[in-house]
Amino acid sequence: MVQAASLFNQLLQHFPRAEFASLVKKHLAERAAKGFACWTQFVAMTFCQLAHADSLREICNGLACSEGKLVHLGIANAPNKSTLSYANEHRPAALFEDLFYTSLNRFREQQGMGARKAKFRFKNRLLSMDSTTISLCLDLFPWAKFRRAKGGVKAHVLLDHDDYLPSYVLLTEAKKSDVRVAQTLDLNAGSIVAIDRGYNDYALFAKWTDREVFFVTRLKENAAFEVVESAMGPLPRNILADEIIRFTGAQATKHCPHVLRRVVVWDEINQREIVLLTNLLHFGPTTIAAIYKDRWEIELFFKALKQNLKVKSFVGTSQNALLIQIWTALIAMLLLKWLYHLSKAKWSFSVLASMLRMNLFTYRDLRRWLDGPMGTPPLVPLAEQLTLNLV
Repeated sequence: MVQAASLFNQLLQHFPRAEFASLVKKHLAERAAKGFACWTQFVAMTFCQLAHADSLREICNGLACSEGKLVHLGIANAPNKSTLSYANEHRPAALFEDLFYTSLNRFREQQGMGARKAKFRFKNRLLSMDSTTISLCLDLFPWAKFRRAKGGVKAHVLLDHDDYLPSYVLLTEAKKSDVRVAQTLDLNAGSIVAIDRGYNDYALFAKWTDREVFFVTRLKENAAFEVVESAMGPLPRNILADEIIRFTGAQATKHCPHVLRRVVVWDEINQREIVLLTNLLHFGPTTIAAIYKDRWEIELFFKALKQNLKVKSFVGTSQNALLIQIWTALIAMLLLKWLYHLSKAKWSFSVLASMLRMNLFTYRDLRRWLDGPMGTPPLVPLAEQLTLNLV
């Protein structure tokens, strides 16, 4: 039997139309609309991400080339360039932001994203926080001024290490401080946050310690401190020091009077010392080192996002159009992560994204295609003429 829908259609089935319509109504996204539905806009921008289209022309022409297959996607015709451009500029980007979080929660409830790679004995929720800057041409994006001759926006991400997907995303101008964003977050007590040296702020450390939020980061090289207590006995392999410290600088003492922990780890691969700072006083030093090592997953998330989806070149120049494209990129990332978890073909993430790009309108069962993409598609059965015995 021939599969009745394309791979693209089977992916879009993870966004129920009734749920999407309620979000459209919530954000008044189709107010004064004249026939161009938000669903058509969503399909077009998702096609932009999965097909890696570089312009509005490529989006519209790519969909127009599959005119007979669009009915399965819930749209009648491919949109016009001007119509799609106007919708991206004026329809609220908050609709797609809300759609991302709604879909993410549904995938997590279904446990469809796999489990944590690194196995830890603790039950605390492990997070990592970082930001990535997307450079923009200041002549095309004058509203995104970053430096004198450079524009940009910044994506602040709080990554959940249970499935390596964002729990929180904030899109701001590129000059927004990472520390200020971290200070606005209301993290649950008991959470462990792995951060890099850019988040070193004594007031932030004190705030998290008071709220029983734990962190692991790199200690500044010029930090002034005194050793209160050192670990007794032999240390584990690759651990050079394990100390309880207190800051002695005037500002540091004022903003962070708590005792913290300093762990020095030897990086065998790069032949260097890594000095970690944490308020986890009762975990083993090797566990603290493993927590910081797992922070690398957020760097891999940024790398996969920028290499496989359209977040470095944009099909619109307004702020709203840019936000819509980034949010649809995150939605597409959610779909690719789900496919990557399901696939048994042992592809790399980038190969999966490129193979899907070339097979969006292939009529195959999605699960079977993931396991055997090189297999022969199902053939149309030949009609058999029955012979009738009229004698």
